[in-house]
Amino acid sequence: MYKFVVVTDPDSAPGFRLAGVDVLEAKDLNEAKKIIPPLIFRDDTGIVAVSEDLMAVLDDKMMEKIDKTYRPIIIPIPSRIKGISRTSYIERLLQRAIGYNIVIRR
Repeated sequence: MYKFVVVTDPDSAPGFRLAGVDVLEAKDLNEAKKIIPPLIFRDDTGIVAVSEDLMAVLDDKMMEKIDKTYRPIIIPIPSRIKGISRTSYIERLLQRAIGYNIVIRR
């Protein structure tokens, strides 16, 4: 059975632990650079959820590897930073999933 691992900041970690998933805490962006890449190459990991702001530190080569891999599935967790539109987040997820940019309008 594959593991579900969450990479997040220390403030959000307890909530994920209460949900029963493995949590890796990244105190800063440099620590995230060290934690995330090895997870992609582990055989026992099925899903990796990463805070969107921590995922932003990955280089283009690693992001390309993430886009091409089928396991583990990498899921970005929306950032708690104000100013990030939920609509644009959903649009980015749809574009990644189906390969087309769909604009959501009201």
